[in-house]
Amino acid sequence: MHGARSYQHLDDLPKSLAIFPLSGALLLPRGHLPLNIFEPRYLAMIDATLAGDRLIGMIQPADPGSDAERPELAAVGCAGRITAYRETEDGRYLITLTGVCRFRVAHEFATDTPFRRIEPDFAPFLDDLGVLEDGAFPRERLLAALKHYLAHRDLKADWQSAASAPAETLVNALAMLCPFEPAEKQALLEAPTWPARVDTLIALLEMAASETPGGDTMN
Repeated sequence: MHGARSYQHLDDLPKSLAIFPLSGALLLPRGHLPLNIFEPRYLAMIDATLAGDRLIGMIQPADPGSDAERPELAAVGCAGRITAYRETEDGRYLITLTGVCRFRVAHEFATDTPFRRIEPDFAPFLDDLGVLEDGAFPRERLLAALKHYLAHRDLKADWQSAASAPAETLVNALAMLCPFEPAEKQALLEAPTWPARVDTLIALLEMAASETPGGDTMN
């Protein structure tokens, strides 16, 4: 059992992973994603996962508008560990996933379970397991973009927390919580480097803040 230990090497990660295809859901390494589980097939997935390594692969359908029972999957997802779990009186599971490492879908297994299972390829993303160095984090630029984004939507933020939060915590929270389109969330997930993810997030905030109510972008 892993317990609360960190994952440090490729051998620490599973060769098989139950997946939860969910459009618009973004899980990033060391991010925290709360989920309300109620479909029978995913209740079964949580039962099986809790009895095993407690890892689930969050991944978006390739076509966000698909209503297929088994939609085609996006190329990249993120494995998360169940770090909080509660069962409600009406039989739902309230869980929190903590992101561990991104993966590519190498192969999908044929299974007799109601949920899907894949062979994940974690190798391209092993940097996710390391400790992120904040480096030259453009906090002021990010906060300026966030200020315009929130003002455009008449929303407020806890600026003291935003100004003092660790860089990765702040970026993960904004990337996961802001109501970006599924393709935009996928772009944040697939950003090849930490600076690229920060730049993508800032660009999305700035672009959204420049949109008119009809959805057009102001010149």
